[in-house]
This record gives sequence, structure tokens and C-alpha cells, in this order.
Amino acid sequence: MQHARRRPSTVSPLTSEESALCDAICAKLVYGLGRTPEKASLNDWYQATVLSLRDRLVDRWIEEQHEIRRFRRKRVYYLSIEFLIGRLLLDTLRNLRLTETARRALAAFDVDLDALSKVEPDAALGNGGLGRLAACFMDSMAALGIPAYGYGIRYDHGLFEQRIEHGWQREYPEDWLARGNPWEFANHDTRYTIGFGGAVEYLGGNDATARAVWHPAETVLALPYDTLIGGWRGRHVNVLRLWSARAASPLQLAALNHGDLIGASAASMQAEAISRVLYPNDSTPGGQELRLRQEYFFTSASLQDLVRRHLEEYGTLDTLPDHAAVQLNDTHPAIAVAELMRLLIDEHGYGWDHAWSITRSTLAYTNHTLLPEALETWPVELVDRLLPRHLQIIYLINWLHLSALKKAGHTDAALLADVSLVQENGTKSVRMAHLAFVGTHCVNGVSALHTDLLRKTIFNNLARLTPTRIVNETNGIAFRRWLFGANPPLTNLLVRTLGEDVLDDTSALSKLETLIDEPNFITLYRNARAENKERLAQLVQTATGVRIRSDALFDVHVKRIHEYKRQLLNILEAIALFQAIRSAPHENWVPRVKIFAGKAAVGYERAKLIIKLINDVAAVVNADPVVGDRLKIVFLPNYNVSLAEQIIPAADLSEQISTAGMEASGTGNMKLALNGSLTIGTLDGANIEIRDHVGADNIIIFGMTAAEVAERQRTRFTGAEAMSASPRLAAAVDGLAKGVFSPDDPNRYGPLVEALASYDRFMVAADFDAYWDAQRSVDRLWRNPLQWWRIAILNTARMTWFSSDRAIRDYARDIWNLSLS
Repeated sequence: MQHARRRPSTVSPLTSEESALCDAICAKLVYGLGRTPEKASLNDWYQATVLSLRDRLVDRWIEEQHEIRRFRRKRVYYLSIEFLIGRLLLDTLRNLRLTETARRALAAFDVDLDALSKVEPDAALGNGGLGRLAACFMDSMAALGIPAYGYGIRYDHGLFEQRIEHGWQREYPEDWLARGNPWEFANHDTRYTIGFGGAVEYLGGNDATARAVWHPAETVLALPYDTLIGGWRGRHVNVLRLWSARAASPLQLAALNHGDLIGASAASMQAEAISRVLYPNDSTPGGQELRLRQEYFFTSASLQDLVRRHLEEYGTLDTLPDHAAVQLNDTHPAIAVAELMRLLIDEHGYGWDHAWSITRSTLAYTNHTLLPEALETWPVELVDRLLPRHLQIIYLINWLHLSALKKAGHTDAALLADVSLVQENGTKSVRMAHLAFVGTHCVNGVSALHTDLLRKTIFNNLARLTPTRIVNETNGIAFRRWLFGANPPLTNLLVRTLGEDVLDDTSALSKLETLIDEPNFITLYRNARAENKERLAQLVQTATGVRIRSDALFDVHVKRIHEYKRQLLNILEAIALFQAIRSAPHENWVPRVKIFAGKAAVGYERAKLIIKLINDVAAVVNADPVVGDRLKIVFLPNYNVSLAEQIIPAADLSEQISTAGMEASGTGNMKLALNGSLTIGTLDGANIEIRDHVGADNIIIFGMTAAEVAERQRTRFTGAEAMSASPRLAAAVDGLAKGVFSPDDPNRYGPLVEALASYDRFMVAADFDAYWDAQRSVDRLWRNPLQWWRIAILNTARMTWFSSDRAIRDYARDIWNLSLS
């Protein structure tokens, strides 16, 4: 290509594959972006590289769609409010086995691939484990050759960019689309109309199950943006289809012509607000309405899309369950039950019973939480105002559901009230989790404990009435991203030791067990961690200004900030440790760096106060000359996938200390253990299964069980009781109460102190002494390097079951009725 100006002297001759990629990138740069290599910025090179890779994915995607239609293969449709996919460049290069090819091709233009990869922003499409699980599942479905669409929302600004200002979390819009997104296709020839409000007209007389016509008062357009997800070695490609909201009439010319600039664009602003941000603050009626609008918007667009595709290929919706498996990732898309019924009855003329059979056979539901406040319940008034036809359908589903139970002899009023889709006490509300349970053929929990608690708590009576409905599918993680991508030093060691087959068959990791007593391998494994820790130490200093020892124990607590995840317990232990070091400075304390990261929801004031507390304690501890570098505390802002990829491979200790019975599963625990971090945790979520796989001697478990927590909650246990029995806890809380860590505002942490002393819902005070003792056992282990690294290697060796490939195989077998080739 005549525009290409390669650097001839310092790069050895390119192979034919490298030369072809080099030419492809240059062609995209010149003809796609209108830049010459001499004038191109790093972002231009990034865009050109992505476009050249996207072409390769498109070629395979087109081939595969012909194969799917030809062999009438079943598709999975994965509906999720979040897809936390992170950066895609290195992930795609790795899956296509083109990383080094791209490195040399770009080097021919004096462009560094590592620098280029940092130009890519993290896609602001999620917040925590829910979205990352969805991303791992998309990766695994592509790797395993399961035809799939992921459906979600294309958020303009995501959740928020977190900045720490004077110790407080401040929220700013995430501007990840400012320079466009070269991975996506704007597929605007396909668009769907989404209705809100209005009135319903029945067409079948007085028959409650008759067809109706919904006349919405407002319509919004759903426009799709497609991102191709390439599977391992590029053998399969799936699609992540994200919906963006647009007004049906973007500008009211009459209002504009009368000089009403705000009125002219009001409809556009209201419509586009739907896909503006993730999780708008729902503590206000307006925020609550926007949340429901978001959930219905993407669910309706997704169902309309898959129904259209199925009709084009098969001509009838009778066979929808045979060729489509729709998985609802948590309760956000539960309105799918009513929406699919509406589409089948009102739009396609099906009778009620036939529509109900198709709906239940097509849909399945994953529950991710037991917390009552996190289960979706919508006031009937709100549903009636926004989705009047859907409320009619929900009422009818509920009437038929309760009538069938009464006919079967279940007439107890309390039981019927508990299993009703409508909550009558207090604000009359629709229970979306109950709707998802009744309207799907399968409900799954995401860890063995969580699934057991689903049966015993929120779905107790429903589970007793339909005992085979709930199954367990323990979460998993994409090893390709979280080991092979995030941890190159360890991956290189694994390939040298076990051979390249480990990249295709992660069960080969189990062979590491034979090396746990090999001094040379232990040294190499430890050196890989040291390399990662040195890199993280540099990042910490750049981000926070705090200099930390890379040879200290890196104690990592990275996850969404929430009271049940108990960052408060961790920082209280840090205060107690700080006080202990100051009291006995000449003792042989283990040098420790406590690393926190995570975002608090915009309206979650208690979680924001905990972030401030962490930063206030850090300021005092890090400046204390007596403590010195024996204890450092840092809070890294704006936790996202890219930051996690730098923290996790460097972690020595993984904090998984949620209140037992409240964490559904967790996936951070899996990522950290896979990379050789020792887990300190409660018997909660997937910690139990991690213990079962790595061995009870290779994990540090403390605290109450879920049953013991439930009993303490029943008796309304108070933190004051724990403090009276624990001088160490009392001293730590006293430090908060007296303003030791907030001299500018001594009463700042009064609400936390009061909460700790009163009803201890999250068992922070109750578990404190057990947590302190567990941390001192960690110290003892750290002082025995041979034992520490033996356990670390065993963790990596025994985590193979926690692959998302295994999880997807289980979903395919147990829920989707899908055979793998």
C-alpha cells in the first residue's frame, strides 16, 4: 500500500500473516479513518486495529449464521441489565491467537501494542458481579460454539466514573463513547417501537383472556448496536446486541417554531434518558419510574427481535421453545413473562393457554440475590400508569395461579398471600421475582448455599408447591480473561511447565499439585507474583500518592461497596491492628497493605460513608511514623475490569467476608483464588464450594454460618453485646466515636457507631473477634513462606471446576435442553 510507511531498520522481516495484518490495519487507517500513518494519533491506530480485527470476526460470523440456519440449531438469548465486558482489544487478539502477530505488525509503524491497548476505554455497561458474569458467559458460549445473543442496554454514561475528593466518593459521567466505539455496528435498519402508558381495548368481549389492543400514550424507538464476541481460537462468533433509546419524533417543530426550545426537545430528552445511565437513583418516584422504563424497554426490544428472527426462519411461533432458550439474568428482565404473553396473544393471535405454554417453555430465570430490598417490586400504581396491558396480564396470571392452588386444596390464606404475585400489605406492589418464578420453566440459584436458601426463604412456599422448579448452577469465570489475559507472568510459567495444552484444557492445571514441594517451581511461581505486585505498587503510588512495599502482604478487598459485603468489618480490623502496632511497636508485625476498591450506589449514603471512613483511616495510618510501612491502607478509585485485571494477579489475600447467607455466589473469590490468592472468608456463597475444592486446610474460614446469622437476626442481636465482650472491638469503635480519624468533624461517624451498637443486622460486631483471630492466622502463615506458597499453588491447581465453560455446559444440559457438539 503506497500510504504505508513502515519502520524498516529495527523490525525483522514480517511473516506473511504479520504483513497481511499490517496492510489491513493501514488500509483501515487510510480509507476508514482518513489518516496517513505519519499523521495518525494513537487513538487512530487503535481504531484502525479494531476495525481490521472486526472484519475477521464478521467473516466468521456470516459463515456461522448460514450453518445455524442450515442445521436449525437452537439459540440462547441472554437478557441482562449489565454486561461488564471491559476492554476488548487484547481479549479479542488473545482469542484469535493474534497477540504477537499484532504486536509485530504495529511495531512496523513504531506503535506499541501495550500503549495502544490503554487507549481503549472500559465499556461502561455494568457495575459488578452480575455484569461480569454475563460477560464471562458470553465468552464461554462463543468458545463452546453455542449460538447466542446477549441483550442489554447501550448506556451512554454507564454507572458513573468514581473520583475520590477529600476522601468522599464523587460521581461523574463515564464518557466512554466520546470517541465512538469501533467494535460496534449501528444496525438501524432494525428498530422496534416500545410503548408506555395509554389505554387498553379488548377485542374479545368480556373474556378476560381475550386478545386486546394496547394504545400507548408514548412510544420510544429501540435501536440496536451489535458487538461481535469472538470465541477461543476464533472458531465461533456470537453477538452482544445493545439497545439505545430514541424518540419516535426527535423534534417537535411546532414548539420550535413558537420559540419553545425546551418543549421542542422534551420528548427526545425523556426517551434518551432510558439509555443514558445504569441504575438511576431509585430513591425518588422519578428514579423508580426510569428504572422500570429501562427494564421494560430492553426486555421488549429483545423479545420483539428474537420473535421476528424466529418467524423469519421457522414461520410459526409454535416451535419457539424448540429453537430459543431465553435466560433472564436476575429479576430486572422479569417483565419478559408478561411481555411475551402480550406479543403472543395481542400481536400474533394465540389463545391464552397456548401462549402460556410457549412462554413458560421458552423462559428461564436466574436469581442473584436474597436481599429483600434488591428484589424487584413495583408499585401497582406505577405499573398501571406505565404498562397497563402488562398489569392486566399479571393480574390474570396471578388469578389463574392462585385458583389452581385453591383447586388443588391449598386454601390457607397466609400461604396464598405469600405466593401471590401481588403484595397486598403496605404499598400494593407487583413481586417481579414471583412473576419470574411462576412464568418460567426453571429457576436457578448461583451457588449451592444460595440455591438452598432460595428454597428455604424467598421462594419457600413456591418451592414446596413446585419442588423441581429450582436447580443450582454455580457461577464460573472465564479463565481466558482472568488468568491467561490478566496474569501473563503466571500464564507464561504455566505454559512452560504444563505445555500450551493448558490454554485449551484448563483441567491440566491440576498437574500443578505434583509441584507444590518443588523448590524451583515455588520460586518461579513466587517471582510471577512479585512481578505483578511491583506493577501494582507503581499503580498505587500513581493513583493515590502512597508508596507501598511490594514485599508486604497485599490484602485485597475489591467489590461493590455494600454493608453486607462488610468493608466496615475490614476497616475496623485495620483500626484495631493500627492500635495494636502503636501499643507494641517492637513486636514482629507482618508488613501488610490493605487495598480497597469499589463503587457505592449513588443513593446509598451509608456505603459512601464507609468509603470516607476507609480514606480517613488511611490518612491517619499512612502518616503515622510509629506504624511506618508495617501497615498501609489505600483506596483505588473507579474500580472496573481493567483495574481488577491489575489488582487480582497481585493479591496475596482475598477478602470474601460477606455476612453468611447474603452473598449469592461471588465471582471475585474465584478470580483471586485461581491466581493463587489465599481466601479469608465466611461460609457464604461460593466460598463453601471453593473450600470443598481447594481443601479446608487451604482456605481461612471464620465467623458464623448462615443459620447462626439467621438466629442472631431473629433475636435482634446488638453490637453492644459484642463490644462488651471484646475490649479490642470496643477500642476500635471508641476511636470512631471520639473522632480520632475525623478530627475536622468528630461526629462524622456517629451514624456508624450508633448502628454498630444497636441491631447488628450484618453481624459486623458479632463476627469481629473471629475475623481478628483469622487475620492473625494469616500472619502466621505468611511467616512460613514454604507453606504459604504451597497453599497458593494448590489454589491455582484446584480451581478448574470454577470455569464459566463448565457453568455454561451445565446450563445447556439442565436448563436450555441444548446438546453440545
